[in-house]
Amino acid sequence: MDPVSIDDPRVPLRGAVLGLGMIGRHHARLLQASPRVSFAGAVDPGGDRFGMVQDPALIFATVAELLAAGAPDFAIVAVPTEEHLPAARELAAAGVSVLVEKPLAATAEEARELIAAVEAAGVRAAVGHVERCNPALLELRRRVGAGQLGEVFMIATERVGPFPARIRDVGVVKDLATHDLDLVRWLGGAPIASVAAQTQHRMGREHEDLVLVTGVTASDVAFNVNVDWLSPTKVRRTRILGEKGMLVADTLTSDLTFFANGEVTSEWSAAQASRGVSEGDMTRYALSRREPLLVELEAFCDWVAGDDGAAVVTLEEGLQTVLAAEAVLRAAATGETVRL
Repeated sequence: MDPVSIDDPRVPLRGAVLGLGMIGRHHARLLQASPRVSFAGAVDPGGDRFGMVQDPALIFATVAELLAAGAPDFAIVAVPTEEHLPAARELAAAGVSVLVEKPLAATAEEARELIAAVEAAGVRAAVGHVERCNPALLELRRRVGAGQLGEVFMIATERVGPFPARIRDVGVVKDLATHDLDLVRWLGGAPIASVAAQTQHRMGREHEDLVLVTGVTASDVAFNVNVDWLSPTKVRRTRILGEKGMLVADTLTSDLTFFANGEVTSEWSAAQASRGVSEGDMTRYALSRREPLLVELEAFCDWVAGDDGAAVVTLEEGLQTVLAAEAVLRAAATGETVRL
């Protein structure tokens, strides 16, 4: 299907969502409220258990039923990860563009199959790494790119909290750490070169409940990622340390704070040479805040409408994140550093 022109009278685009679970229900809310979209329906074999669809006639049990009612311009794939490939393949074959929730697929092999199916169908597609739309992280990236920190030394992320009942098919690496592995690449401006990792299984499940990752990017920036769903409080924090100070983003509150290196002088030259940095001024920035999922939806609508410069996460970037997640699991299993 050819992209819809931005000036095409058919806009707003017809959009649907697959899956009405934890994230899918929020996609349904935004699709029905956005002036950019004409809501084409929601697919969930369990029905609308959260009451998110205003018109019961637009709830379908299968993708086939949705397509029979009229193929939408695009659909958001928010089903469990192991169902991403068959869902995206069926939609693409029908000429429907797809926004696939992260991670792109359960394995790198399935991610490559998904990419091949989309390319063969000639539809537009992207990956839903919504953290890239968080206002604190967008501003952090802008400031780092503008040189506020000077040379970047390290990227560190923390993503911890209680166990999410929605999880059934993956561990913390593919469900949560894929956010952070993508952020390391995006914020650092370079691919991940190598990783070492430790995992823990504390809940009696097949999959890991905690992961600690250390690594380095191709631009020689060190990073660490701390993720678990064992903590009794929720923390979402990203910090970047550089020669001029540190930027810290709290993505729960969308706050961004800068900690500058202090300028403390000393007449004792030996002490001055060895003191390192000292604490300087702290600044919390006032940011304009918009819901990240809405920002993501608007960018994807631009992409489907033919804007090649739209700020979407490409399928290739999604594949690289899945490859990084698999490398983390290999590193944890073998106790060795894995190079990508």
